[in-house]
Amino acid sequence: MNFEESRYGQRAEDNFKKGYNCSQAVFLAFSDLHGMDEKTAARLSSSFGGGMGRLREVCGSVSGMFLVAGVLYGYDTPGDARGKKEHYERIQQLAAAFEKENGSIVCRDLLGLNRKKDVPAPAERTEEYYKKRPCGKLVRMAAAIMEQYIEEHPLEGYSAVLSSGTAGNHLHDLQ
Repeated sequence: MNFEESRYGQRAEDNFKKGYNCSQAVFLAFSDLHGMDEKTAARLSSSFGGGMGRLREVCGSVSGMFLVAGVLYGYDTPGDARGKKEHYERIQQLAAAFEKENGSIVCRDLLGLNRKKDVPAPAERTEEYYKKRPCGKLVRMAAAIMEQYIEEHPLEGYSAVLSSGTAGNHLHDLQ
């Protein structure tokens, strides 16, 4: 997939430039599919920016992609061993696709940091910040990978929504 042509990738990058963290940027890009209101979606995904609260662990854009996968494809029954296995396989596929493009799914590796934990206060978003950080590119890529996965593994009724360009239907409308 050409990441530059991804509609969801563009949405994610735009969200990041508005000031959302990486996880929020990706998760909010798919609001038309998961149907969650913006405030709830932003709050749900807020803890995962900076590699989980600036702990610099799993990249927030990857966590955002996993949140989308969970809402759209996840299992919800405690004893569903088959559903759990299938979902974890899906998550590992998505992680592998991101890692193939970037060499890692870990925030500190992607940013070239040599420390695990970072200060809780995020850096101010300036033009210099955007020039030094690959985060805009990473959120675009994570959303594009998720978009491609959805295209290859459509939910019932999803392909019509995607091809129409009016993906205003919510998840409950697609099932």
